[in-house]
Amino acid sequence: MNQPGESLRDRKKRQTRAALERATVRLAAERGYDHVTVDEIAAEADVSVRTFFNYFASKDEALIGADPEAGPRMAERILAFPDAVTPFEAYRRSVLAEITDELNNARDLWLLRKEVLMQRPDLLVRAFANSAESEQLLANAVGQRAGLPESHLYPRLLVAAGSAAFRCAVTRWALDDSVALGELVSEALGLFGTGLAHAPSSHEGGS
Repeated sequence: MNQPGESLRDRKKRQTRAALERATVRLAAERGYDHVTVDEIAAEADVSVRTFFNYFASKDEALIGADPEAGPRMAERILAFPDAVTPFEAYRRSVLAEITDELNNARDLWLLRKEVLMQRPDLLVRAFANSAESEQLLANAVGQRAGLPESHLYPRLLVAAGSAAFRCAVTRWALDDSVALGELVSEALGLFGTGLAHAPSSHEGGS
């Protein structure tokens, strides 16, 4: 499944990035992270070392797998929906649009990455920091869409709850691959969405 509005060039870039992530995680799981080189990762993904560095500044970044364009892309998508779409629904659709076939089919890779990261607490901390930066971008977009001040609680709560729902869906997915990740994330977002589906007015509490 391609992302809406995605060009052929963008799709190829996404696929190359995914291939490099897979190579990094698999080699790290097989040999131990400290024993894997960028040259070996590039060879495993069948690309040049130069191509590797077009996508990642280091093998640390490749292992963490955080796409620096994901946060801005999702925030832009949240703001681009028609006015009739609620902030929650815009957020929900933006999250689900990120779950491509590559991610739906990447359960084994996700488990391997988790295994490697648990052995490297320093990289685990960096992974959480990357998530926090993306959450802030999305909260800003939700707040802007809802016409709420930056300090209002609603956008932060919506995005934090959405992130928690995503993590719960991934945890369930890790235990049972009979359901696609996208379906689990959609279900999880739907479960908490009733209470956050409508943004409060800027005059209500939470600021």
